[in-house]
Amino acid sequence: MEKNNRSIRVECRKLLITRNESDLQWLIGSAFFPPLTILSTFRCIHSDPSGPDFHRESEEIRTLLLKGFDVIGALIVGKSDTEKTAARAIEAAWKLRKVLSGRTNSVNEETIGAVADPDTGDIRFFVSEAEGSTSLELTNSVSYDENPEKFVWETGCLLRCEIPIKLPFCFPVNKPSEVENIFLRAVEAVIAKFKDPNVVYMVEASSKASSDVVQPVILRGEELDFDTALPNIELLDKAVHNSDQKLLPCAHFCLKNKSTPELFSAENADIIQISVLLNRSEKSPKCKAPAVEYFPAMEETRLLIVDFNLEVLCYAVQGIPLMHAVSKLVIPGLVDQLNSMKKMTLPNLLTQHPQLHPYHFILPGIAHPITVIYELNYGETEMKQVDIRRSLHLRLGLPFDRPLIRIANALDLSTKDRSSNSSTRKGSSLLRDVHIGIPGSGVSGGSVSLVQGSYEYYHYLQDGFDDSGWGCAYRSLQTIISWFRLQHYSSIDVPSHREIQQSLVDIGDKDPSFIGSREWIGAIELSFVLDKLLGVVVFLHIPF
Repeated sequence: MEKNNRSIRVECRKLLITRNESDLQWLIGSAFFPPLTILSTFRCIHSDPSGPDFHRESEEIRTLLLKGFDVIGALIVGKSDTEKTAARAIEAAWKLRKVLSGRTNSVNEETIGAVADPDTGDIRFFVSEAEGSTSLELTNSVSYDENPEKFVWETGCLLRCEIPIKLPFCFPVNKPSEVENIFLRAVEAVIAKFKDPNVVYMVEASSKASSDVVQPVILRGEELDFDTALPNIELLDKAVHNSDQKLLPCAHFCLKNKSTPELFSAENADIIQISVLLNRSEKSPKCKAPAVEYFPAMEETRLLIVDFNLEVLCYAVQGIPLMHAVSKLVIPGLVDQLNSMKKMTLPNLLTQHPQLHPYHFILPGIAHPITVIYELNYGETEMKQVDIRRSLHLRLGLPFDRPLIRIANALDLSTKDRSSNSSTRKGSSLLRDVHIGIPGSGVSGGSVSLVQGSYEYYHYLQDGFDDSGWGCAYRSLQTIISWFRLQHYSSIDVPSHREIQQSLVDIGDKDPSFIGSREWIGAIELSFVLDKLLGVVVFLHIPF
């Protein structure tokens, strides 16, 4: 069935199409944008011949996807019976949305079912209005935006909320089997506090580039609205000034003017900081004496303390009222992240607790950030961590030949420039990629090989340091390590001459008297330092 009054809008660089028959991808959109707007795709990586593993898929997507974005459909790569294949895609999207939201009732929202031809890459889009509907509408009107970042961030902003939580609880020593249930109840008690009438959310700008001082806004738990569905929230005009603070739009804390296209990106987005406080000192109409409750332990108990460091990032349009931004985005984000960390902690509750930390990433081809929770007890080269990153590359359609979701790649929200009209990262004064524009040597039979990526150029007498007569290997090594930094293979600083010499002394290659000397080093020493500082094994090829 075909209708011409619907239009699909694709706001990502490309829809990642593979040649694998039955490959399934989730289509990501947002309630803040027109229906049937596709912002990105996440590949389904947990499935068997009977279909997707919706539980595992939902667990991972719930962590990855910022609140403010949602699954709006699915795409299947296939050639047989296009309409039936589209119906399967829509049914899968319905099931995943219900698991993600925790709903049991039917999904009465427009859902996209797309079918891609594995040979040509052509995509046909179908739309279903509600779960259970047997009528699919073929939509031939499809538009692809050249600048999805502008579409997402021209009226968008980020909400950021950090909460360090120390969760103490006691369990009977002679009943260790009860520790899991006690821990789960303690976590549920924390979650309940997020919606407590006495909880206070302080909202303030963290990247305000204006001489105007914008006072923080205080929202109380009793003022929040947890009932109105996100698509039903009335967005406010950015210019509206409301005396009721909870009805102020997020635009109240955002820049009023972004004149250049370069500012339309997640890196340069306005960030609104949300702090959570528990107000127990609010004035009461009745005077009461302080009370202390004492619960004596009836048997020997053991105290456990579990640390959670929550850092939630949410997407919102500037017109959403603050009370809805907190109740429908920030609080659900905190609950989901705490539940994810809870599940990661459970297997090691009585042993070494995992050191969990959320990181946010901006990835090529995706206009919105994603969030990943990493375990910091082990290094990034530990095989379990490598496998996690590999599966994320697969899900997000990222190349496997470069690091994109290491910790060094994470969005650094602390480097926002709060005093100028643009938000920039700290730059480097060093020259980069100085080989560009230099003609070939013209050597007969010679070939030019270039390593992909940028590097910084280090040379004699740089930064006021007199290293004339030291040999070129020190500066060459610094240039090489700068390449590893800029490609995010490592976050270590480029070592000084003294640090290079100290590394060679530490591994026993040189005597302590070597430090501070002008003794040359060569390719062998260079390889030793790369191995020690970066874990990079170097093979030297010496032709005879």
